[in-house]
Amino acid sequence: MLATGEAQPTPEADIYALGASLRISATGWRAVEYPDDAPRPEQRQAVASGNRRPGKVHGELGELIDAMLSPAPEGRPTIYEVGKALS
Repeated sequence: MLATGEAQPTPEADIYALGASLRISATGWRAVEYPDDAPRPEQRQAVASGNRRPGKVHGELGELIDAMLSPAPEGRPTIYEVGKALS
């Protein structure tokens, strides 16, 4: 993504995006820290470098979100596992 500027849609990318949405919904803060007015390339670089914002969601939901935000795509749960955990 950083080399081409184009993200490749994958199930693992969708899980990351859902995890990021859950985190901001639970905490009010993005999972990755960058200025609000940062251009898209700077935002992507922050995500790729793992520049995580401190703090986390506690409990089972927090564990799920952490897994969904795994830097390694193969370490993220499947959508089936996410659905089961949320039900």
